[in-house]
Amino acid sequence: MGEIRPFLVSGEWRTGEGTFEVKNPFDDSVVETLGVPTAADVEEAMQVAADTFHEAVRLPVHVRAEALDHISRRLGEDIERNAELIAREGGKPLKWATVEATRAASTFRWASEVLRHGDDEAMRLDTEAAFTGRMGILRRFPYGPVLGITPFNFPLNLVAHKVAPSLAVGAPIVVKPASATPIGSLVLAEYFAETGLPKGMYQVLPVNSKVADGMARDDRFRKISFTGSAEIGWYLKSLDPKKRVTLELGGNAGVIVHGDADLDLAAQRVAFGGYYQAGQSCISVQRILVQSEVYEDFAARVTKQVESLKTGDPMDPTVDVGPVITRSEVDRIAAWVEEAVAQGAEILTGGRSEGSLYYPTLLSRTTPEMKVRCEEIFGPVATITPYETFEDALAEVNNSKYGLQAGVFTNDINRAFEAHRTLEVGGVIINDVSAFRADQMPYGGSKDSGFGREGLRFAMEEMTEPRIMVLSHVPL
Repeated sequence: MGEIRPFLVSGEWRTGEGTFEVKNPFDDSVVETLGVPTAADVEEAMQVAADTFHEAVRLPVHVRAEALDHISRRLGEDIERNAELIAREGGKPLKWATVEATRAASTFRWASEVLRHGDDEAMRLDTEAAFTGRMGILRRFPYGPVLGITPFNFPLNLVAHKVAPSLAVGAPIVVKPASATPIGSLVLAEYFAETGLPKGMYQVLPVNSKVADGMARDDRFRKISFTGSAEIGWYLKSLDPKKRVTLELGGNAGVIVHGDADLDLAAQRVAFGGYYQAGQSCISVQRILVQSEVYEDFAARVTKQVESLKTGDPMDPTVDVGPVITRSEVDRIAAWVEEAVAQGAEILTGGRSEGSLYYPTLLSRTTPEMKVRCEEIFGPVATITPYETFEDALAEVNNSKYGLQAGVFTNDINRAFEAHRTLEVGGVIINDVSAFRADQMPYGGSKDSGFGREGLRFAMEEMTEPRIMVLSHVPL
């Protein structure tokens, strides 16, 4: 057995008892061996987070901001190293892993900038005669320690989206990373350990789901930030009505391509948005809706674009589409496609697997009740369907239990605003695909896609509550 990568509890690097292997989903090779926290490690981490809270909330802004700046700077220095880790542990193609590693540095930079800008507010309360001489000072304070539960598909930047706002507002956070991709959270822990922040402000516990369930129930965590499946997310929210919860869950994103759009641009972006992460993204393009008058033309263009994508070893810098996270997921995706074909769907391209790879697949002639259209496939599969009117397309996007993001290609500003008003999603992306996300923008969904918003300022609001102080009898 090689060297064991430790986890971080109370500022100490520990290996616990027992180990587990993180394996590359492309070739099943061992990436690293990690230590498993003991029950005592878990208990200590939770108590240390609780004990640290009162110290953390008193830290001056400059102390927190300088720590965030340091982590951002270190991430920027190690982009190549971190991209390779992302590619190896999660199978994300190196070109997209590099994008994620770069974004993580931006995420911490944004947290520092939002923190330094501040959001305290002075309120005049002498608006009525009875309130003469009164003024309010409104500030936000963190609820308490945070439990962050992160998914496999963005092992560095989605951890950053929980850790950066927590550190910014002064809320200690314990992260339970995805078992398949825990290394990114430990990389962030390395950088955190170099700062002067209290040791209990960031801890990492690579534990299983049963242990995480007990942590989620613990009263010492006043806030849960979860990204993952809808089933687990809504379960977590049901555990305690008094606990604050942010849920970033699934989707089956729709993209509308209207007849007035730039079809070449739309085809190129749809091919990117549906397959760049092997479809393993909550905002991956799954349903492509095309105005009937340009349907045949666009279907040919996008099929050509999808066929041009290179599938293979994620460490190859020319590869666009890497492996699916597990072989069982490959089998599930294949079964859904086969079921759709048996029910009348047509494969325009793809529809085959090889080991851990499922080749980019585009399906036509699907119906709304097919799993490939109504469920989240979380794989490199998209459907393409014609529509008659723009209103028909909007209704079809809304014909889903999910509502995370949607894309709309049109050169009509009125249609853009109509889509923004009508679509029941957290984000409407005009002239680009649903898969677009800037780290500072509010990100989250409606319906089964989640509850609350991330994106630095918005995540910081989710982790805090407003508290007003009223000054009385002052000479205003």
